[in-house]
Amino acid sequence: MLLSDLNFAARALLSVPPEARHAAASRLLARADAADRYRRRFRRAHPDWGNGTLVSLTSSAPLPIQPDLRDADYAACLIAVLRALARSAVDPGSRDRSAQGKSVP
Repeated sequence: MLLSDLNFAARALLSVPPEARHAAASRLLARADAADRYRRRFRRAHPDWGNGTLVSLTSSAPLPIQPDLRDADYAACLIAVLRALARSAVDPGSRDRSAQGKSVP
């Protein structure tokens, strides 16, 4: 995962109500993981979720311009993505349970 993935995911979360961001971040990570597994197995990008990166997953929808890092709402979105990433590292099975549905986030 690259910093650009964190940025794109956080920008996608800006459109999600604050109380739903942690769940949405977990779904994003689960879908990116599922897309990555799909790409490795079939040697092509997942038709809905891209190539397994958060950039590819979130770039199909219009995203706001990247706010300044001092923007509290954007910082909260970055934190939500980082927390979801930390949770998925502790409980890899949570990624599979979250990768449901087609919409992003």
